[in-house]
Amino acid sequence: MALFGSSSNPILSDKTLQKAGSQSTEGTMTINGTIGKMAFLLALVVAAAVYAWGVPGRNQNPLPFLYGGMIAGIIITLIIMFKNEWAQYLAPAYALAEGLTLGVLSVLFHNLYNGIVYQAVGLTFGVFAAMLILYRTRIIRVTERFKQIVFTAVAGIAIFYALAWILSMFNVRIPFLHEGSPIGIIFSLVVVAVASLRLCIDFDFIEKGAQQRAPKYVEWLASFGMLLTLVWLYLEILNLLAKLNRR
Repeated sequence: MALFGSSSNPILSDKTLQKAGSQSTEGTMTINGTIGKMAFLLALVVAAAVYAWGVPGRNQNPLPFLYGGMIAGIIITLIIMFKNEWAQYLAPAYALAEGLTLGVLSVLFHNLYNGIVYQAVGLTFGVFAAMLILYRTRIIRVTERFKQIVFTAVAGIAIFYALAWILSMFNVRIPFLHEGSPIGIIFSLVVVAVASLRLCIDFDFIEKGAQQRAPKYVEWLASFGMLLTLVWLYLEILNLLAKLNRR
């Protein structure tokens, strides 16, 4: 699930802020500006997903939308990783690409398990709200140790998914990855938990960026990075709910 998205999300980090702070540009980052750009990107995702949702009903082949959006999303993510300032131009394109992919995937899951998509969307934004409250009340503190633990967990999950994908090309399947066994459900719960904690690091990046008066383009970078995490979280919740339905 996480392979086409963004599970590693190495873009939002203190090093990124340090690099951005040394660049001259007009305007500075604000929290409200970041919220506005995040809302805009989410609107693009929803619009593209709604369009892609109707593709099978129009007797169109959904595969070009699924794989086209997937490949475009990966390419854009790699570009922004190396050219952070390009986020202001490429983040909307990423939102549209991911929206097409998510729309096709969502309708496929919906056809298998009626109502699962609405549950996944609700849970994704519910987790987002809960983690924001935990972060704002400082129940969860984003320390350097916290970041190291989360980054290590995210890297481990990304490597595991990559290995599973490589093995699948040789018709070797990891049983619990997509099956509703107890181990499979526990694995998905752990991944969802890690993705949820990743949100706190995104919140911290936005707060520090505004405090340090980072360049204006970092608003787009922060919004893009948070969208990466939300896409990953949604896919993992969708996978978890599918496993529970298979039981």
